[in-house]
Amino acid sequence: MTDLTHLDETGAARMVDVGGKAETQREAVATGRIAMSAQAAAAIRDGLVKKGDVLAVARVAGIMAAKKASELIPLCHPLAISKVSLDLAPDEAGVTATATVALTGRTGVEMEALTAVSVALLTVYDMAKALDKAMVIDGIRLLAKTGGKSADWAASEG
Repeated sequence: MTDLTHLDETGAARMVDVGGKAETQREAVATGRIAMSAQAAAAIRDGLVKKGDVLAVARVAGIMAAKKASELIPLCHPLAISKVSLDLAPDEAGVTATATVALTGRTGVEMEALTAVSVALLTVYDMAKALDKAMVIDGIRLLAKTGGKSADWAASEG
């Protein structure tokens, strides 16, 4: 079990000690999508949802969520994030979210980017559920990460 960094030699959960690691510039990009009816997508795109500007609220929710990832995910380090951007791209069948999170630090920001996307899409659902309760959130995944000892990484197409 010692190959898993969040477990000690006895199998007990632990927060990884990153104190001895060098600070490097790190960035992570994550994405996900919420699919919905054409009617709901048009209402979001045209700003006609009664609860307000869905994309603006979802963007702020995602940014706030990235900053709180360590409060939501056990063993995740609290980080001094230097950048969070969240792109929400509406189309005729839904909204695609892409988050980019960066910092100079001793551990990566993959969880923060994934959390930003997840909460942004949940917020879209919450604000538009009166229009379409059958919306589907899927495809949440890491697209790329840079920095750190484990080298840069990018998802393969598909």
